[in-house]
Amino acid sequence: MNIFTALDLAGYVKRDDEPVWMSERGVILSLHAFDRVPDLPAPVEDLDALRAGLARFTAAAGAGLIEADVEPVDGVPAVRQLLKVPHPRGHGQVFLGSCTIPKSVCSAVIKVQAAEGSPTGFREALVLDRLGPDRYFQPHPYAPAADLVGGLPFHVADTAEWDAQFPDHALTLVRQALAHVIASVRLDPQFSALPAFAGQ
Repeated sequence: MNIFTALDLAGYVKRDDEPVWMSERGVILSLHAFDRVPDLPAPVEDLDALRAGLARFTAAAGAGLIEADVEPVDGVPAVRQLLKVPHPRGHGQVFLGSCTIPKSVCSAVIKVQAAEGSPTGFREALVLDRLGPDRYFQPHPYAPAADLVGGLPFHVADTAEWDAQFPDHALTLVRQALAHVIASVRLDPQFSALPAFAGQ
């Protein structure tokens, strides 16, 4: 089954023979299908439990969950996430956006990612300087600090309200690219009709 029957790839160039594309601004987009029960911590109907579980899982992996929500993709409920991970080369961060469309025994996933450019930490430093540490660092909105062991800190510089002031930042590009692709996706009706994911 070709799950994704249509999506807007304007501005992207395909890489090799895989379902992977790159934009001229350095955003990588990829499509995935998994023939197994999704590994989401809760069903989409329980948003609080879903968010808390995703925040714990992301922190345990040494990363940080920026935001998570449930929204439709071509009318089918899906889990949209934005997260940050340390750059594998040791400088800056990589920002990842994903949209998981879960079904009872399988899932489809849209991923976008972009690495922070040079100088790294510019967005964070500017917002921190403007707000001060007391307003900059915030408790994670999805889970208490005691549950988030090993992850990257949550702070307001990652929120969407700052995107307009940093239009070329990797997080801004990923957030915009994911929203655009989600809006353009059309799914195979056979996949859309599969039984819904009800939890592990």
